[in-house]
Amino acid sequence: MKFNILFSCVFLFFSMARFPAYTQHPYTNPLDIPPALSANFGELRSNHFHSGIDFKTQQTVNKPVVAIANGYISRISVSPGGYGLALYIDHPSGHTSVYAHLNSFSSPIADFVKEKQYEQESYRVELYPEPGLLIVKKGQQIGLSGNTGSSGGPHLHFEVRDTQTQDPLDPLSFFSQAIPDTQKPDIRGIAFYPVEGKGVVNGSSDPLRMNILKNKSGIPLAPPQAINAWGRIGVAVKAYDRMNGQSNIYGVKHVRLFVDEKQVFSSSIDRFPFSKTRMLNSFIDFEEWRERSSFYMKSFIEPGNTLKFYDAVNNGFIDINEERDYRMRYELEDHNGNTLVYSFVVGGQKQPVAKTDSCKNFMPWTLHNTFVDFDFMLDIPSGNLYNSFCFSHRKTGSTVYYSDIHRVNDSPVPLHQNATVWIKLNVDTLDNKQQYGIVEITEYRPRKS
Repeated sequence: MKFNILFSCVFLFFSMARFPAYTQHPYTNPLDIPPALSANFGELRSNHFHSGIDFKTQQTVNKPVVAIANGYISRISVSPGGYGLALYIDHPSGHTSVYAHLNSFSSPIADFVKEKQYEQESYRVELYPEPGLLIVKKGQQIGLSGNTGSSGGPHLHFEVRDTQTQDPLDPLSFFSQAIPDTQKPDIRGIAFYPVEGKGVVNGSSDPLRMNILKNKSGIPLAPPQAINAWGRIGVAVKAYDRMNGQSNIYGVKHVRLFVDEKQVFSSSIDRFPFSKTRMLNSFIDFEEWRERSSFYMKSFIEPGNTLKFYDAVNNGFIDINEERDYRMRYELEDHNGNTLVYSFVVGGQKQPVAKTDSCKNFMPWTLHNTFVDFDFMLDIPSGNLYNSFCFSHRKTGSTVYYSDIHRVNDSPVPLHQNATVWIKLNVDTLDNKQQYGIVEITEYRPRKS
């Protein structure tokens, strides 16, 4: 039997001075309470970048929410999941503001929604009122804050989008009143990735990840061990941002990597298309995230990653080809220009670079890839891989499940959209074939007595 695995759930185991060049607009805050954030734009989430900012609502619901500028309601969404109750307002500036997880809509919006729900005989509706039907003024109340949809607590999820493309933009770039923030980002770790067959780090072709500790004054210490490398390598950093008076951790807006005073990589998360938000899985060390829920941000770009917020030399890869110290540093900067500088040294040291093992099932990132066995098939359409890899498949017999157990690759590899898996049934006892499904089995580890 054949299962189409959707992109939303499949993995193969496989100083305010740095505003972007957007025109400033006289937008008002969407809440009439002191602004505080629980999440910022571009934060790293499971399979996506955070597309807005989350305003705290003092741990309660029903705070008045207002339109940030003149405009008209262009879209209304009511859903038990996702954004819950959400409003979209198109503005003459060419932007669309989004207000999500609302508890209720203000009249006449609420009246319009109720009428359409009765017409469609459905609580869940997706409405696109005619332009000019529901006009709003700057500062006009449009609803009350809430906790509807897929929300983990009372807050207002707020976005600013480019109306034409619907690309989300960093909302903090459009507010004349910045949220006070003098806290620098916080580094937690660095990692090194030898390019297979071309590089080595500390005598190994495996990634080297290490935590960065701090002294009693909170200053980051040097790496806990010496780093020696030869050939081509990539580097990554684990870091978060902080804000005044808040215990939350946030995403780092700007990441820059220098080698011997030359910038070799930078990323600045100011905007991205929703069609590419899943490329977060290439922006990060995906294996580390899947296995240990830890976000390392890569400072190198895989060939299938087409995000536009990078600036890199040689795609960020570094060639260690001289026996000397390579002086490197990270500059981690937030929206308000608060910057943490972290310097470290990689010693150039000649050491054997392991040859690439022969591969029976090589899958190029540019092609449509298929693996076929007697009782298992995997089909990955082109455009779903960020990098080429050597695919592996192992099978274990089972008397518990309807099929054998299949291990699909030895390490996690992200897919951009979808793939198709076919697994042969050894036992077929269900009349309703829709009751069959593919499940992920957690490796069994017996408890120690």
